[in-house]
Amino acid sequence: MRTLSLTESIELAKKYGIEFAEYATARNEAELGKACSKIGFPVAMKIISPKISHKTDSGGVKINIANLNEAKKEFTEMRKLRGFEGVLVQEMLRGKEVIIGGKRDVQFGPTVLFGLGGIYVEVFKDYNIGICPLKKSDAREMVQSLKSYPILKGAREKRGVDLKAIEEAILKVSKLMQKEKRVQELDLNPLIATSEGVKAVDARVVVE
Repeated sequence: MRTLSLTESIELAKKYGIEFAEYATARNEAELGKACSKIGFPVAMKIISPKISHKTDSGGVKINIANLNEAKKEFTEMRKLRGFEGVLVQEMLRGKEVIIGGKRDVQFGPTVLFGLGGIYVEVFKDYNIGICPLKKSDAREMVQSLKSYPILKGAREKRGVDLKAIEEAILKVSKLMQKEKRVQELDLNPLIATSEGVKAVDARVVVE
């Protein structure tokens, strides 16, 4: 088994139509300045390392970076982490965090997971799993049967997210898991859902 790099994982997901927050990569401070200028502050920074899969736990993710001095400081700290190859500089997005994952099960074959995202997915365990190939009705059911569905739909006069965009993203991952036979695991966590759509901000792919 091999875990693809962050950029490789993103490119594979983008191949199937998954939309990502705008990003640029940087291997040194000169490239960092250009990347930050391209994206515009505030930004998020994530380490690119083949040896780190859980970037948040290792200090490989920093958010709300407001200026170049802060970016350079965080870059210097990330260079100390295992397997450092560079950083991904990404636009800051705000919205509801969801997760879409894929796994090739020994018994059922390719499956897709959808649920509440971010660092709390393993705490609240609010997710559903579907067996590929998924239809539109399957994706809709996976979304609407979540305990947190009222939050996504919009509760107490708060604006809901684009549920159709989430359902379409689930179907795109279903297609990826069917077509890419070498993919054993896929994590898009989190995706940021708003009333205008859904964009992934992180990706992790494990291949055979």
